[in-house]
Amino acid sequence: MNNDIEKVLYTQEQIDQRIDELAATLSAKYHDEFPVIVPVMTGAMMFASELMKRLNFKLNIDYVDVSSYEDSSESSGKVRLLRDLSHDVSGRPVLMIEDIIDTGHTLEFLNKLFASRGAKSVEICSLLDKPERREAPVKIDYLGFTVPNEFIVGYGLDYNGLYRNLPYVGVLKRSVYEK
Repeated sequence: MNNDIEKVLYTQEQIDQRIDELAATLSAKYHDEFPVIVPVMTGAMMFASELMKRLNFKLNIDYVDVSSYEDSSESSGKVRLLRDLSHDVSGRPVLMIEDIIDTGHTLEFLNKLFASRGAKSVEICSLLDKPERREAPVKIDYLGFTVPNEFIVGYGLDYNGLYRNLPYVGVLKRSVYEK
């Protein structure tokens, strides 16, 4: 797998340090609230798991799964809800945890969904942001790192279900995904 990586953008140590910082900020913000933490899709699970272990407040964890890629490396822009929350978010703060924000369509869809269900607030914490690809307006409340407009894998991010288990964030070689 490592041979398929063009370059490492963020090491495991850099990611761990940034997660510590994000967790401290979130713990100060939510110390007296009872939010629903919502990792978005499979990719966010590694980041969400590491982040939630460091949070020092009461919370519920729920999970949504949505699709906008339809087995492609490019977003279709059409978001489908594949798995919905099991918790009622009415009157509660919702903190969505995302691995990477690129077009913004998924988070725009979920933000509207949770707001329509009466969430007290909806905030976004993302490990990565790829602003060059933004098509939908999305406010990122808590951000790990900004990445270039490259095909990024590792630390939960994948290409065809592979590379999620890399302990770092890297750029996938073009030769791998342009076959």
